[in-house]
Amino acid sequence: MATLDPELYFATVAELHQKLIARQVSAVELARAFGARLQALGPTYNALALPLTARAVKQAKAVDGDLKRERWRGPLQGIPFGAKDLLSVKGLVTTWGARPYAEQVFQEDATVIQKLEKTGALLIGKLAMVELAGGGGYRLAGASLFGPGLNPWDRTRWSGGSSSGAASAVAAGLAPFALGSETSGSILTPAAFCNVTALRPTYGLVSRHGAMPLAWTLDKIGPMCRSAQDCGLVLAAIAGGDRNDPGSAGKSFYYTPEYARPLADLKMGYAATDFSDWAQPEARSAFAEALAVLGQMGLPPRETALPDFPFGAIIGAIIGVEGAASFEKLVSSGRVDQLADPRQAAGLRAGAEIPAMLYLKAMQARALVQEGFRRIFADYDVLVAPARLTIAPKISEPLDAESPKPAAKVGMTGLIQAGNLAGLPALCLPCGFAAGMPVALQLVGNPFSENTLLAIGREFQKRTDWHRRRPPL
Repeated sequence: MATLDPELYFATVAELHQKLIARQVSAVELARAFGARLQALGPTYNALALPLTARAVKQAKAVDGDLKRERWRGPLQGIPFGAKDLLSVKGLVTTWGARPYAEQVFQEDATVIQKLEKTGALLIGKLAMVELAGGGGYRLAGASLFGPGLNPWDRTRWSGGSSSGAASAVAAGLAPFALGSETSGSILTPAAFCNVTALRPTYGLVSRHGAMPLAWTLDKIGPMCRSAQDCGLVLAAIAGGDRNDPGSAGKSFYYTPEYARPLADLKMGYAATDFSDWAQPEARSAFAEALAVLGQMGLPPRETALPDFPFGAIIGAIIGVEGAASFEKLVSSGRVDQLADPRQAAGLRAGAEIPAMLYLKAMQARALVQEGFRRIFADYDVLVAPARLTIAPKISEPLDAESPKPAAKVGMTGLIQAGNLAGLPALCLPCGFAAGMPVALQLVGNPFSENTLLAIGREFQKRTDWHRRRPPL
């Protein structure tokens, strides 16, 4: 394995950028070292789908030439990264985490890959994922061509889905940042389980062109990083309108923390029962401490509630129908039975049987959910809740195992599903540990309020060091 100062494997994008500018390390050294580390340790967590070290080193030589001539392209120039294996890279296998697509090759780079490589960022590997990003529904951590995603904090536990490899790679110091995707929790869940800072952008802000489609009205691509600042830097590079994506919002994003509103002017809403009743008992002290930090920042959360809808049923119907449409040929060909989790094959078939009237009613309910959030955000600027109520489960446990339900009102336990239905941005912030495993907050804001969420995240991480903690390798 190529050698590097061990501290640099856990450095932020901003810190690595400064090292490159100061000529304390070269882009070739970073590409070789991170590439070798990903190849050596990635399989330990079932995180690596395809190593691309040689390709990255070749590109890094050109980056070093630019840096030598002081041709600056931005803070991602010369920074290695990984990409979830639902993003196409020209001429290379893109498996979507599923055996039926194990030899699939596209002849075009995904838009986000193109944008990152234009900045001089270096793709060192494709990263493992749950098959078809969970399309059809799955109950086993091993629902992947690459095996169950293993958590760097405890390899008997799940790294989360469906961006499992992206979270593990960043948490274990195998890549400074990675690209994940979310339809209903696939960025926030693995980030929370693995102690990764991650951003789910507003629907339409980042192009999905060249990404596997699951549910076209819900899919989003976002950064998984070491810090809120890094999320802002990566989002600025990948955001923007794209005529090749019919869901594109046609908007750009400029990371401008210096112009963020004063935190004391913001109003934060929460549901106390989420933290006191629904959260795993061992995690409650960590969540209480995190809320106290927000209060010290001038953001004491005030009680509020989500609109009363069956968020899970609504988003399930939408994903069921749109997922069945996306994988119609897979089902009709019979190759769907090659999936690792039989429940997914059955779920994709069942999605095709959902009546059009039910889908339309779900979309109508979705519009009411969006209206409910508009009413909430008339009084609040951001909502805060546990990113996940529990620590990562054991990989031996079925993911749909029933857990005890407290005799308390629901609070915001449906915020992940509700936020995705409404297309809202969310930031996952590591905030402590329970039973030796990470826990995290989620901050959710109005559409296109990413700078506000990132400003809160930056200040929170100036006052805490949870995001700096490293797993035992």
